[in-house]
Amino acid sequence: MHNKYLKKISESLNLEIRQIIALQKLFDNQATIPFIARYRKEATGNLDEIQIQEIKTQIEYFDELEKRKSYILNVIKEQEKLTPELEKKIETESDADKLEDLFLPYKPQRKTRASKAIDAGLKPLANEILKQTKQINPSEFGHYICEAFPSPEDVKKGVIDIIADVIATNAEIRDQFRTYYWENGALKSKLKKKDIDADKYGNYTNYTEPIKRLKMHRALAVFRGEKEEILTVGIGIDNQVILQKLKKYFLKGYGTTQNIIIEAIEDSFKRLIHPSLENETLKKIREKADKEAIKLFAGNLKQLLMAPPTGEKRIMAIDPGYRTGCKVVCLDEQGNLLHNETIFPHAPQKETKKAIKKIQSLTDAYRPDYIAIGNGTASKETERFIKKIKFTKDVEVFMVNEDGASVYSASKTAREEFPQYDVTVRGAISIGRRLLDPLAELIKIDPKSIGVGQYQHDVNQTQLKKELDDTVFQCVNEVGVNLNTASYHLLSYVSGLSETQAKNIVAFRKEQGKLKNRKQLQEVPRLGPKAFEQSAGFLRIRDGENPLDNTAVHPESYKMVNALAKMKGTKPENLPNQEISLSKEEKEKLLEDGWGIYTIEDIIQELKQPGRDPRGKASVFTFNQQIQGIEDLKEGMRVPGIVTNITDFGAFIDIGIKQNGLLHISEIANEYVAHPSEKLHINDQLILRIKSVDLERGRIQLSLKDAKNE
Repeated sequence: MHNKYLKKISESLNLEIRQIIALQKLFDNQATIPFIARYRKEATGNLDEIQIQEIKTQIEYFDELEKRKSYILNVIKEQEKLTPELEKKIETESDADKLEDLFLPYKPQRKTRASKAIDAGLKPLANEILKQTKQINPSEFGHYICEAFPSPEDVKKGVIDIIADVIATNAEIRDQFRTYYWENGALKSKLKKKDIDADKYGNYTNYTEPIKRLKMHRALAVFRGEKEEILTVGIGIDNQVILQKLKKYFLKGYGTTQNIIIEAIEDSFKRLIHPSLENETLKKIREKADKEAIKLFAGNLKQLLMAPPTGEKRIMAIDPGYRTGCKVVCLDEQGNLLHNETIFPHAPQKETKKAIKKIQSLTDAYRPDYIAIGNGTASKETERFIKKIKFTKDVEVFMVNEDGASVYSASKTAREEFPQYDVTVRGAISIGRRLLDPLAELIKIDPKSIGVGQYQHDVNQTQLKKELDDTVFQCVNEVGVNLNTASYHLLSYVSGLSETQAKNIVAFRKEQGKLKNRKQLQEVPRLGPKAFEQSAGFLRIRDGENPLDNTAVHPESYKMVNALAKMKGTKPENLPNQEISLSKEEKEKLLEDGWGIYTIEDIIQELKQPGRDPRGKASVFTFNQQIQGIEDLKEGMRVPGIVTNITDFGAFIDIGIKQNGLLHISEIANEYVAHPSEKLHINDQLILRIKSVDLERGRIQLSLKDAKNE
């Protein structure tokens, strides 16, 4: 990155230049964001992951800007039109849009009406008229008659085309109007054809909303209607204001020349300026809408991935069904399949007694701690069936969101894991593993299939994938990974590890047995010093040779722990799970030895709660067993529910029946709520009030007002 941008980044983010330089060096040295945020706090001044990502984004932006400048300068040089003044403007410009405005008059482009007139030799006449320093008689146009422009009127039109192009490519004017469109324009949409069925776009068939007040989920709806060729979309603007500004800027003379300039202004606005700035403004709205939708999706995904696990417990998982039965699997503490079975407790077979016996037999044989039931078809009936069974030990029952389980069960990943089983068994295993460890299981599924977002198929797919991948990456490294049990899919999201290196770790485990210490990672094929440095702190070894290997303490800091143990007169292995306080002299000694204050504080905190899982523990949730369908709901009734998705306009709530209810943003609290995510999170357990029920359309409106949530 060019040094001239350091100050700009530091000012925009309110950071010191040294922090940005330090980050640039770390990025150049292939350091990942989780590694930098956790283990290089001294270098960055304790920047968090969000700040580091923002700096990285700005560095990448300015790097691309420099590449673009080089290209633009070369193109203009080749045209022999690069003046010292223009070169300085290009070199000092830091806004990508303004840079393109400077390039516009010199941009190689296909033949235009203006270029045709220039090729015919009308440029000198156009320049003279544009100066407006003298009266030009229309009879003089005859001197420019040629094959392409065979009459004075044609010459006049050609001149207007040239002047219109000059007006449209004026960088100062474009910059002013770009701002004006954004601050004063309105997004508009209307029905493309009268005979189109636009029922789902009823709100947008004659729609106008100022950009300043525009809600981005409405913009996404409009763009989807345009994509489906149901709506036409544009930007509404006060044309007269623009025309007056153009006249004030370009009109200087009188008589004939002034009339030609006025015609050129009107033509330029209608044919060139408005279409260009309309497209640019629509693009900007799309980008903003995409960014907000992707950010919302990523936030929802993080909450879902960071849902509390049960820990290492035995699970019986049930994928409910009617005609095809309920697929039952039993998993051990690591999620390995022990047994699978199919029972038919529901219609049409209704083999209830036989199913009860089978469940009792399986619980006696495999001793599950929890039973996980998928929340799809027949889930409610299956939950009631299970809760009627008498077990010889306490077994807690969980309802598990099964969105995307069918996608996983048919995927290449599922076939690799369970080649000998069909999709129904794989789906049930996925449900059980989601309860055991949501993060480890959900990373195997395309996030778009999980169902937490809005308009995810309409936004920029490249940006969406990057943001969701970054979110998964962040979550995996925040939690840490069990080196001896993690799948290669999970390991491939660990800082510094590629998919190949992750597969090599799994192969190494199979060949050598469980790893006993982190040092053994260096024996894994193709896992070099850089990968070890970046990954080791996020990998855990339980019951290994060194207790520190099951903590977030990086191996590079084990020497500090040894020094700490020596100060306290004990062995390093005795420090985990201890409250350690340092005297002023002890802290100064560690600082003198080269250890940073952030590292010291982090290690003491980690030793206090080694390997602490930031996700907490899973808790049981029970729906109202009396409610079996939407017809059982009554206005004013209070019901328990779980937040399954958060959007800009509200949240969708699972209340234990086929239809999810909508909790509109206006019903979340008595005070103003700017966005539902301020008050709600995925998997929040709530008590809600039924506001209204539409049986015909299957819609349920919910409210949190007066619902008495603790």
